[in-house]
Amino acid sequence: MFGKEFQRKYALSDQGIKNVKTATCWTVVVNLIVMGGMGILYLIMSQYMDTLVDGKPLPASWMILLMVLGFFILSIITHMQQYNATYGLVYGEVKTARISLAERMRKLPLGYFGKRDLADLTETIMGDVNRLEHVWSHCLGYLYGAFISTAIIAVMMITFDWRLTIACLWGVPVAFILLFGSRKLNERQSKITKAAGIAVADGIQETLENIREIRATNQEERFLRELDEKIDYHEKTMLSGELSCGIFVNAASVIMRLGVATTVLTGTSLILAGKVEFMVLFMFLLVITRVYAPFDQSLALIAEMFVSQISASRLMEIHDTKEAEGANRFRPQGHDIVFDNVGFAYDDEQVLKGVSFTAKEGEVTALVGPSGSGKSTCARLAARLWDIPEGSIRVGGVDIGTVDPEVLLGDYSMVFQDVVLFDDTVMENIRLGKHGATDAEVIAAAKAANCEEFISKLPQGYETPIGENGAKLSGGERQRISIARALLKNAPIVLLDEATASLDVENETKVQGALSRLLQGKTVLVIAHRMRTVEAADKIVVLADGKVAEEGAPSELLQKEDGIFRHMAKLQSESAGWSIAS
Repeated sequence: MFGKEFQRKYALSDQGIKNVKTATCWTVVVNLIVMGGMGILYLIMSQYMDTLVDGKPLPASWMILLMVLGFFILSIITHMQQYNATYGLVYGEVKTARISLAERMRKLPLGYFGKRDLADLTETIMGDVNRLEHVWSHCLGYLYGAFISTAIIAVMMITFDWRLTIACLWGVPVAFILLFGSRKLNERQSKITKAAGIAVADGIQETLENIREIRATNQEERFLRELDEKIDYHEKTMLSGELSCGIFVNAASVIMRLGVATTVLTGTSLILAGKVEFMVLFMFLLVITRVYAPFDQSLALIAEMFVSQISASRLMEIHDTKEAEGANRFRPQGHDIVFDNVGFAYDDEQVLKGVSFTAKEGEVTALVGPSGSGKSTCARLAARLWDIPEGSIRVGGVDIGTVDPEVLLGDYSMVFQDVVLFDDTVMENIRLGKHGATDAEVIAAAKAANCEEFISKLPQGYETPIGENGAKLSGGERQRISIARALLKNAPIVLLDEATASLDVENETKVQGALSRLLQGKTVLVIAHRMRTVEAADKIVVLADGKVAEEGAPSELLQKEDGIFRHMAKLQSESAGWSIAS
């Protein structure tokens, strides 16, 4: 019953399976004890009827009180155990589910996140886990416990009268057959509702992230109208899903409750025929008052069980995605980066085709070329942020595809064009580059990256919160903090992707000076479009159409007639008002 298929169906951990089994067992115990209360009432009424008919003495009142007291004590104890098993243990499972998801995503290649929408992933971590938590705590233990306890009660009832047992319980299997028959309809509607909900979350996130551009272009009305349409559609899908689910749930409940009528009719017929005694019918009427109760909550939530399987499949899709694995040790012989016939594609779009070049240790290697030529892709592949399907990338003779990404990245400092900062202080955002760095080390890195100038003007200096993704800073200030973070790490390999793109000429000159002083002896891979950024490079690799078109020292490439680099330099020099020597 609770095998691997069940575990995957509801995205349960090994401990989660144990929790469901425990909850099921205690639910069975609770249901049987509650039914035992009906048995006590039956015994009392049976003794009372014997007194009325045959004049037998009633049992001592202290015996009755003792039975009732024992029933209440057992009921309280078992209900407490059931509550702890169904709720208390499950909350730990929710924590485990979220932590395991985070751990799994931490080890996934970056390419996975390029294919998944942020709102979709957020919905999986928060919404889907919440939905499963409700099923884990409110449904699984109750439902399976109800099945088992009802089966036990049915066997006991058959010993009294099989005809009344059938009349009493026939509606239970019919009700569940009806519900399970509607499963595909509910799942299809759930997928539509889920997609509509993600579209709403995505629309809200997109609007908030781009609010400045929306206002600047006077597009508020259009964006709000589109968002309203998404919300309205989501509301319609939710109503449609609730309606279709509610119809089947209520129909199943009515069918199950028809057992009351059939029991009364069957029992009356059997009494008139002299085939059963009145007390037997009375016992079955007592049983009816409780036998359906365990299913009441399950019927209401069984449709949610079907829906939860969609959420579980989304969680398992993350867990089934192959991790970027590798050795836990990285001992290169130097830090030369060698691209050897590397090919790479985003989905079906081929970006790199047989790229080969070497970025030597102690040198600055610049990647230049037209937009879309694969420069940023090369930088990310060099740090194994994606895995390559063709060729190899080696650092110090070690294939980086064989090294665990977290271990590998210990030797890398990166400053990409898209700066990511956290809603924390300036000090902590820079300290992210080196865990445990002292304040003095952080301040030294900030000064080297020319951050001191604007930090000193902040209300609390280094302890000033900078807002979500550095919202309180300018683009140039954000980029300088990112550079300071990389300088603080002081790794042997440095990847710079348009690191000075947001700086003015004066600040760019200062930061370039800092980089020149602090990056000596390191393997530096620079991506830039400005010629002044790459003019001091030791080597330039020109990419075009995903291939290495030219490579060499800047002076060599500038002498190439009809060369791509010379052409790019000429265009920039003309726009800047300076010329290149022939």
